[in-house]
Amino acid sequence: MANSKLKYYFPLGLIICIVLDGTLSSLYAQYFFTSSISIESRLTLLWLVMAIFYGEVDRLMLWAFIAGLIFDMYYTGILGIFMIIFPLIVYLNREVYRFFTSNFIVVLLIYLIDVTLVTALAYWANSLIGLTTTGSADFVVQTLGPSLAYNLAVFSLLFIPVKNFFEKYSSR
Repeated sequence: MANSKLKYYFPLGLIICIVLDGTLSSLYAQYFFTSSISIESRLTLLWLVMAIFYGEVDRLMLWAFIAGLIFDMYYTGILGIFMIIFPLIVYLNREVYRFFTSNFIVVLLIYLIDVTLVTALAYWANSLIGLTTTGSADFVVQTLGPSLAYNLAVFSLLFIPVKNFFEKYSSR
């Protein structure tokens, strides 16, 4: 890391995002989880994506793995799903990053694709091991759509502050 403060602030921000993903879901459970919708907060993913596009974070793949491990232990109780998905998303985004300039629209679209991938892969993994019996169409309407809308709103609110944070503490 070019700036030594980022090596302390990045993991702190990552932990805060992991905790906020669960805390917001718990605090707003009556709105996030009803008989017709299920919203999944992806702040951890947002933090990782913004680090790729605007930060200089050493060992980001390792951080993604650690975040996935914590996420699995704390929220899913099944080790492996997010431990694999988060590093996979970091890898894919790093490959895509080379072809685009970092601006609001590009990062937003990539983030929404990432939210779709993470949510769909988690659904697929849970279906594979029998933890969900929701059909694909219901998943898209009840979980994926509302999750994309929520995460779009959160991204729009947090883009500038998080971008400024990474730009301030990175030497790009």
